[in-house]
Amino acid sequence: MKRYLLFDHDGVLVDTEFWYFQAGARALAEIGVVLDEEQYLRDMGRGLGTWAQAKAAGVDEETIGRLRVVRDACYQEYLRTEPIEIEGVVDTLAELSKFARMAIVTTAKRADFDLIHEKRQITQFMDFVLAREDYTRAKPHPEPYLTGLDRLGASREETLVVEDSARGLRSAVAAGVDCAVVHNDFTKGQDFSGARHRIQTLAELKEIILSS
Repeated sequence: MKRYLLFDHDGVLVDTEFWYFQAGARALAEIGVVLDEEQYLRDMGRGLGTWAQAKAAGVDEETIGRLRVVRDACYQEYLRTEPIEIEGVVDTLAELSKFARMAIVTTAKRADFDLIHEKRQITQFMDFVLAREDYTRAKPHPEPYLTGLDRLGASREETLVVEDSARGLRSAVAAGVDCAVVHNDFTKGQDFSGARHRIQTLAELKEIILSS
């Protein structure tokens, strides 16, 4: 039985992946650069992101620094105004909490995470949250999930990571932890061949952790 669950956040517990992309696209549009979605997803799978295409287009670091501020403001606007709920998440977490200890390991900035959860019930089921500021090297490096294991006092064998991206899957695999990848329309075309489980919804996790 898996006694510990480490959840990614964006795309797993809240539907925010597209809006992060859209915020970056809006920022780059200010200087006439079109953010290609397919290339963005490939870059994300390699641990890169919005600015990889900007740099390839010759945009200098000073301009990118200015556009980061624009992107972050646009993203927070989306978080306040767009529907980002994933149906059934809270009920599923309430059920899973009867069988496992849980935590969140996210690449989200703490400010964005806190904004998302001002009026949501998700974090009540978590032992802790590791945001981007809580570790040095981001996914796909194993450090985020190794830090999560350490904080929980959990063994790799007793833990299951829940992800929706190739970058997150690679982080879990590098940390030596089994990973269940949950379906997300935005990331569905990425390479998930290293996943131990592929699921459509989080509700499927109960059977997985009880039978592991």
